[in-house]
Amino acid sequence: MTRIAESELILNTRGAVYHLDVRPEELAETIITVGDPDRVKAVSRHFDRVEGTYQHREFVTHTGYIGQKRLSVVSTGIGTDNIDIVLNELDALANIDFDTRMVKEEPVSLQIIRLGTAGSLQESIPVDSFVVSSHGLGLDNLLPFYTYHNTPEELQLLEAFRGQIRLQPSAARPYLIEAAPALLERFNEGFHQGITVTCPGFYAPQGRVLRGNLSHPELIEQLSHFSFENRHITNFEMETAGIYGLGRVLGHQCLSISAIVANRIRQEFSKDGNAAVMALIEKAVGIIAQ
Repeated sequence: MTRIAESELILNTRGAVYHLDVRPEELAETIITVGDPDRVKAVSRHFDRVEGTYQHREFVTHTGYIGQKRLSVVSTGIGTDNIDIVLNELDALANIDFDTRMVKEEPVSLQIIRLGTAGSLQESIPVDSFVVSSHGLGLDNLLPFYTYHNTPEELQLLEAFRGQIRLQPSAARPYLIEAAPALLERFNEGFHQGITVTCPGFYAPQGRVLRGNLSHPELIEQLSHFSFENRHITNFEMETAGIYGLGRVLGHQCLSISAIVANRIRQEFSKDGNAAVMALIEKAVGIIAQ
């Protein structure tokens, strides 16, 4: 087994992983991720006891307890580039011995649950509702840099997507990964469910026009009309597929749940998106802590 070099796994002066500034003993095995660093406190206020708080740049971590359940909440920032940092460092905290720099013989599978925001791609999914992602479909370029394997069902869905959604060859190499079934089945009552598309940006990649012309002006219409064996694309955002993809690569159980703050078909935006996010956090944390 090869020792991991200092240049590959960077530790700071207190022996914590570089970007998160967290040591292995400071992380729980059940982790909630949020995009906004200020949203970490909105989750940890539901803790009965906060064990520790850590911060470096946009990465904020609070670890604590709800009853006997130990939880960590970590901010990721926006986009799958940040997800690459966070998921790899969470995995390192669980599965690499920081003293010897060797991978542990018995891997730990973390539970990683994203609580975020998204835009609806179905008229029937209104603002302020919640969507749980059965699959993450990536239009970003993160996962192709890793070796991974798809299930036959994932390959069928991906082939159907490629057949129905016409992307310019240079635009994206789509990938698709399903949610962890054991986590998905816990979030059913009060949640919509469907495929979540992860975009590499907020404006043109999500069909928004300000001053830059779109290379895919029909993207929203195409995504909203996608259908395969009663599966539909419900929403899009900027992290889910990266989380699901690295979960597959590294052996973790992942789920993404979104508060819908915009309906792109109705062209509506939530009148109080923060209230919708707080409602999602309260509902989801109650389920996670069980």
